[in-house]
Amino acid sequence: MSYVKYEQKDFVGIITIDREKALNALNSEVLTDLEAVLDGVSIDTTRCLIITGAGQKSFVAGADIAEMSSKTRAEGEAFSAKGNAVFRKIETFPIPVIAAVNGFALGGGCELSLSCDIRIAAENAVFAQPEAGLGITAGFGGTQRLARTIGIGKAKEMLYTCGKVKAEEALRLGLVNAVYPAEQLMEEALKLAGRIAGNAPIAVRATKKAVNDGIQVDIDSGIAIEAAQFGTCFETEDQKNAMAAFCEKRKPDPFVNK
Repeated sequence: MSYVKYEQKDFVGIITIDREKALNALNSEVLTDLEAVLDGVSIDTTRCLIITGAGQKSFVAGADIAEMSSKTRAEGEAFSAKGNAVFRKIETFPIPVIAAVNGFALGGGCELSLSCDIRIAAENAVFAQPEAGLGITAGFGGTQRLARTIGIGKAKEMLYTCGKVKAEEALRLGLVNAVYPAEQLMEEALKLAGRIAGNAPIAVRATKKAVNDGIQVDIDSGIAIEAAQFGTCFETEDQKNAMAAFCEKRKPDPFVNK
Protein backbone atom coordinates (compact mmCIF):
# COMPACT_ATOMS: atom_id res chain seq x y z
CA MET A 1 0.00 0.00 0.00
CA SER A 2 1.02 3.59 -0.53
CA TYR A 3 1.31 5.84 2.49
CA VAL A 4 0.96 8.96 0.36
CA LYS A 5 -2.30 9.87 -1.37
CA TYR A 6 -2.78 12.31 -4.24
CA GLU A 7 -5.91 14.18 -5.26
CA GLN A 8 -6.40 16.80 -7.97
CA LYS A 9 -8.87 19.68 -7.66
CA ASP A 10 -8.82 21.86 -10.76
CA PHE A 11 -5.23 23.17 -10.98
CA VAL A 12 -4.38 22.24 -7.37
CA GLY A 13 -2.80 18.97 -6.30
CA ILE A 14 -3.32 17.71 -2.73
CA ILE A 15 -0.72 15.36 -1.23
CA THR A 16 -1.69 13.62 2.02
CA ILE A 17 0.76 11.72 4.21
CA ASP A 18 -1.51 8.83 5.17
CA ARG A 19 -0.05 6.90 8.06
CA GLU A 20 -2.52 8.09 10.64
CA LYS A 21 -2.03 5.30 13.19
CA ALA A 22 1.63 6.31 13.46
CA LEU A 23 0.74 10.04 13.48
CA ASN A 24 2.01 10.15 9.88
CA ALA A 25 5.60 9.52 10.96
CA LEU A 26 8.13 9.32 8.14
CA ASN A 27 9.85 6.02 7.53
CA SER A 28 11.79 5.00 4.43
CA GLU A 29 8.67 3.70 2.73
CA VAL A 30 6.78 6.96 3.25
CA LEU A 31 9.70 8.95 1.84
CA THR A 32 9.83 6.67 -1.20
CA ASP A 33 6.07 7.03 -1.73
CA LEU A 34 6.26 10.81 -1.34
CA GLU A 35 9.02 11.07 -3.92
CA ALA A 36 7.05 8.88 -6.34
CA VAL A 37 3.96 11.09 -5.99
CA LEU A 38 6.02 14.22 -6.60
CA ASP A 39 7.57 12.64 -9.69
CA GLY A 40 4.07 12.02 -11.04
CA VAL A 41 2.87 15.63 -10.76
CA SER A 42 2.61 17.43 -14.10
CA ILE A 43 3.14 21.18 -14.14
CA ASP A 44 1.12 21.25 -17.36
CA THR A 45 -2.04 20.53 -15.37
CA THR A 46 -1.03 21.47 -11.81
CA ARG A 47 -0.18 25.01 -10.71
CA CYS A 48 0.08 24.62 -6.93
CA LEU A 49 0.48 21.78 -4.42
CA ILE A 50 -0.82 21.35 -0.87
CA ILE A 51 0.83 18.89 1.52
CA THR A 52 -1.04 17.81 4.65
CA GLY A 53 -1.37 14.86 7.02
CA ALA A 54 -4.18 12.35 7.43
CA GLY A 55 -6.50 12.78 10.41
CA GLN A 56 -6.96 15.62 12.86
CA LYS A 57 -4.02 15.15 15.24
CA SER A 58 -0.87 15.23 13.21
CA PHE A 59 0.69 16.75 10.12
CA VAL A 60 3.81 14.62 10.50
CA ALA A 61 5.03 13.67 13.98
CA GLY A 62 8.63 13.27 12.89
CA ALA A 63 10.76 10.54 11.41
CA ASP A 64 10.00 6.99 12.54
CA ILE A 65 11.99 6.48 15.75
CA ALA A 66 11.46 2.72 15.72
CA GLU A 67 13.15 2.53 12.33
CA MET A 68 15.96 4.88 13.33
CA SER A 69 16.75 3.35 16.71
CA SER A 70 18.97 0.53 15.42
CA LYS A 71 20.72 2.35 12.58
CA THR A 72 24.49 2.49 12.28
CA ARG A 73 26.35 5.71 11.50
CA ALA A 74 26.39 4.89 7.78
CA GLU A 75 22.72 3.96 7.80
CA GLY A 76 21.89 7.17 9.66
CA GLU A 77 23.72 9.25 7.07
CA ALA A 78 21.92 7.39 4.27
CA PHE A 79 18.51 7.97 5.90
CA SER A 80 19.30 11.66 6.29
CA ALA A 81 20.37 11.84 2.65
CA LYS A 82 17.15 10.15 1.54
CA GLY A 83 14.95 12.55 3.49
CA ASN A 84 16.96 15.56 2.38
CA ALA A 85 16.70 14.52 -1.27
CA VAL A 86 12.91 14.35 -1.05
CA PHE A 87 12.59 17.62 0.89
CA ARG A 88 14.96 19.36 -1.49
CA LYS A 89 12.76 18.16 -4.34
CA ILE A 90 9.81 19.86 -2.64
CA GLU A 91 11.78 23.03 -2.00
CA THR A 92 12.91 23.26 -5.63
CA PHE A 93 9.68 21.94 -7.14
CA PRO A 94 8.78 24.21 -10.06
CA ILE A 95 5.37 25.19 -8.68
CA PRO A 96 4.54 26.60 -5.22
CA VAL A 97 3.94 24.12 -2.40
CA ILE A 98 1.76 24.95 0.62
CA ALA A 99 2.04 23.03 3.91
CA ALA A 100 -1.36 22.74 5.60
CA VAL A 101 -0.15 21.86 9.10
CA ASN A 102 -3.06 20.11 10.80
CA GLY A 103 -1.50 19.13 14.12
CA PHE A 104 1.91 17.90 15.25
CA ALA A 105 4.82 19.04 13.08
CA LEU A 106 7.67 17.55 15.06
CA GLY A 107 11.20 16.84 13.88
CA GLY A 108 10.88 15.64 10.31
CA GLY A 109 7.37 17.09 10.21
CA CYS A 110 8.63 20.56 11.03
CA GLU A 111 11.39 20.03 8.47
CA LEU A 112 8.86 18.92 5.84
CA SER A 113 6.84 22.08 6.41
CA LEU A 114 10.01 24.19 6.13
CA SER A 115 10.72 22.74 2.69
CA CYS A 116 7.39 24.13 1.48
CA ASP A 117 7.01 27.67 0.14
CA ILE A 118 4.19 28.69 2.48
CA ARG A 119 2.99 27.23 5.77
CA ILE A 120 -0.48 27.68 7.22
CA ALA A 121 -1.49 25.99 10.45
CA ALA A 122 -4.49 24.79 12.38
CA GLU A 123 -4.96 26.23 15.86
CA ASN A 124 -3.90 22.87 17.34
CA ALA A 125 -0.62 22.76 15.41
CA VAL A 126 2.59 22.28 17.39
CA PHE A 127 6.08 22.67 15.96
CA ALA A 128 9.30 21.32 17.48
CA GLN A 129 12.74 19.95 16.69
CA PRO A 130 13.09 17.40 19.50
CA GLU A 131 16.06 15.51 18.09
CA ALA A 132 18.66 16.53 20.70
CA GLY A 133 16.47 14.91 23.34
CA LEU A 134 16.78 11.66 21.40
CA GLY A 135 20.54 11.83 21.08
CA ILE A 136 20.68 13.03 17.47
CA THR A 137 20.64 16.25 15.46
CA ALA A 138 17.94 17.34 13.06
CA GLY A 139 18.57 15.30 9.93
CA PHE A 140 16.24 16.54 7.20
CA GLY A 141 17.40 20.16 6.90
CA GLY A 142 16.18 21.55 10.21
CA THR A 143 19.51 23.09 11.19
CA GLN A 144 19.53 24.98 7.89
CA ARG A 145 15.96 25.95 6.94
CA LEU A 146 14.73 26.80 10.44
CA ALA A 147 17.44 29.43 10.92
CA ARG A 148 16.74 30.87 7.47
CA THR A 149 13.04 31.11 8.31
CA ILE A 150 12.86 32.45 11.88
CA GLY A 151 16.41 33.69 12.51
CA ILE A 152 19.47 32.03 13.98
CA GLY A 153 18.85 32.85 17.64
CA LYS A 154 15.32 31.49 17.89
CA ALA A 155 16.18 28.52 15.68
CA LYS A 156 19.07 27.58 17.97
CA GLU A 157 16.79 27.89 20.99
CA MET A 158 14.28 25.49 19.42
CA LEU A 159 17.00 23.06 18.37
CA TYR A 160 18.97 23.14 21.64
CA THR A 161 16.01 23.00 24.05
CA CYS A 162 13.67 20.80 21.99
CA GLY A 163 10.95 23.24 23.03
CA LYS A 164 7.50 23.13 21.48
CA VAL A 165 6.04 26.11 19.62
CA LYS A 166 2.26 26.37 19.39
CA ALA A 167 0.46 27.80 16.38
CA GLU A 168 0.05 31.39 17.58
CA GLU A 169 3.70 31.61 18.61
CA ALA A 170 4.68 30.10 15.26
CA LEU A 171 2.70 32.88 13.58
CA ARG A 172 4.47 35.53 15.66
CA LEU A 173 7.86 34.06 14.75
CA GLY A 174 7.09 33.94 11.04
CA LEU A 175 7.23 30.16 11.02
CA VAL A 176 3.71 30.11 9.56
CA ASN A 177 1.82 32.64 7.45
CA ALA A 178 -1.61 32.19 9.02
CA VAL A 179 -3.51 30.21 11.68
CA TYR A 180 -7.07 28.91 11.25
CA PRO A 181 -9.56 26.77 13.19
CA ALA A 182 -8.80 23.14 12.38
CA GLU A 183 -12.06 22.61 10.54
CA GLN A 184 -11.29 25.52 8.20
CA LEU A 185 -7.66 24.70 7.42
CA MET A 186 -8.08 22.78 4.16
CA GLU A 187 -10.71 25.21 2.91
CA GLU A 188 -8.28 28.08 3.49
CA ALA A 189 -5.41 26.13 1.94
CA LEU A 190 -7.48 25.54 -1.19
CA LYS A 191 -8.43 29.23 -1.33
CA LEU A 192 -4.78 30.24 -1.10
CA ALA A 193 -3.75 27.67 -3.70
CA GLY A 194 -6.56 28.84 -5.95
CA ARG A 195 -5.35 32.44 -5.78
CA ILE A 196 -1.88 31.28 -6.76
CA ALA A 197 -3.24 29.06 -9.54
CA GLY A 198 -5.24 31.99 -10.90
CA ASN A 199 -2.09 33.86 -11.90
CA ALA A 200 0.11 33.24 -14.93
CA PRO A 201 1.70 29.83 -14.24
CA ILE A 202 4.98 30.50 -16.01
CA ALA A 203 5.36 33.82 -14.18
CA VAL A 204 4.68 32.15 -10.82
CA ARG A 205 7.24 29.43 -11.54
CA ALA A 206 9.78 32.04 -12.63
CA THR A 207 9.12 34.01 -9.44
CA LYS A 208 9.73 30.95 -7.26
CA LYS A 209 12.99 30.21 -9.06
CA ALA A 210 14.14 33.82 -8.78
CA VAL A 211 13.46 33.91 -5.03
CA ASN A 212 14.94 30.48 -4.28
CA ASP A 213 18.06 30.96 -6.38
CA GLY A 214 18.51 34.61 -5.47
CA ILE A 215 18.62 34.17 -1.71
CA GLN A 216 21.58 31.81 -2.07
CA VAL A 217 23.82 34.48 -3.61
CA ASP A 218 24.82 38.13 -3.15
CA ILE A 219 22.30 40.85 -4.03
CA ASP A 220 23.85 41.75 -7.40
CA SER A 221 23.85 38.13 -8.51
CA GLY A 222 20.30 37.77 -7.24
CA ILE A 223 19.14 40.77 -9.26
CA ALA A 224 20.75 39.22 -12.35
CA ILE A 225 18.82 36.01 -11.70
CA GLU A 226 15.61 38.03 -11.38
CA ALA A 227 16.31 39.92 -14.62
CA ALA A 228 16.78 36.67 -16.51
CA GLN A 229 13.48 35.26 -15.21
CA PHE A 230 11.75 38.57 -15.93
CA GLY A 231 12.98 38.40 -19.51
CA THR A 232 11.78 34.85 -20.13
CA CYS A 233 8.21 35.88 -19.31
CA PHE A 234 8.13 38.18 -22.35
CA GLU A 235 8.23 35.11 -24.59
CA THR A 236 4.92 33.79 -23.25
CA GLU A 237 1.39 33.96 -24.61
CA ASP A 238 0.11 34.69 -21.10
CA GLN A 239 2.20 37.87 -20.85
CA LYS A 240 1.01 39.10 -24.25
CA ASN A 241 -2.62 38.44 -23.39
CA ALA A 242 -2.53 39.91 -19.88
CA MET A 243 -0.74 43.11 -20.86
CA ALA A 244 -2.91 43.62 -23.94
CA ALA A 245 -6.01 43.21 -21.78
CA PHE A 246 -4.67 45.74 -19.27
CA CYS A 247 -3.94 48.29 -22.01
CA GLU A 248 -7.34 47.70 -23.60
CA LYS A 249 -9.11 47.91 -20.22
CA ARG A 250 -10.70 44.48 -20.57
CA LYS A 251 -10.62 41.26 -18.59
CA PRO A 252 -7.77 39.00 -19.75
CA ASP A 253 -8.45 35.59 -21.22
CA PRO A 254 -7.72 32.65 -18.89
CA PHE A 255 -4.03 31.90 -18.57
CA VAL A 256 -2.99 28.99 -20.78
CA ASN A 257 0.42 28.15 -19.26
CA LYS A 258 2.21 29.04 -22.50
